[in-house]
Amino acid sequence: MFVLLEQLRRARRTAALDRSGAIGSCALRHVDCGSCNACEHELTATLGPAYDLQRLGLDLVASPRHADVLLVTGPVTTRMVEPLRAAYAAMPEPRLVAALGDCPLGVGVVADRGALAGPLERILHVDIRIPGCPPTPAEITEALADALARRA
Repeated sequence: MFVLLEQLRRARRTAALDRSGAIGSCALRHVDCGSCNACEHELTATLGPAYDLQRLGLDLVASPRHADVLLVTGPVTTRMVEPLRAAYAAMPEPRLVAALGDCPLGVGVVADRGALAGPLERILHVDIRIPGCPPTPAEITEALADALARRA
């Protein structure tokens, strides 16, 4: 384990990731509303050493009570509307909502329309839009950093 951590430290030093774009700290609460998991896979990659979302002060948290941004993936299904609203209500003010991927934006969803509640913006006001199917880790990182820097 020590060898692995030492190699990671060297890789980070070699990559020399720019930390000047840090915006302070911002906690993200991820809610999957019925996705195919492609966006989740790319979101997980943003936390790895290659993109290191945490260097910008952004991190995923387990509770909406600790979150500044509600990050939604997947088409919003009718069964996820109330849990989504409950997560949003549990967040402290000021709070933002981010739609990650085309599904919560209501673009190109192939499913039984009766099972979908529609685009996320019909349920909650969307502050940050990150289009793509799925968006790349670089696009996710850039969109979150840019949007939150504008709000700071």
